[in-house]
Amino acid sequence: MKEQYITDTKGRKVSVVLPIKVYREMLEKLEELEDIRAYDASVSEKEEPIPAEQAFAEIEAKRN
Repeated sequence: MKEQYITDTKGRKVSVVLPIKVYREMLEKLEELEDIRAYDASVSEKEEPIPAEQAFAEIEAKRN
């Protein structure tokens, strides 16, 4: 893939143009990385496990 850039009036790169497929793949990989980091953090804290329903409710509450 060849990157495309948007430049300002001085020729400095200020943005990148990506195909939507590449953008969506990047988002998926970032979400997976967030999940891995959250898992690693929870394992290192040695907290008591909670029911999945409670975990999902807490996650949704944080998103809103």
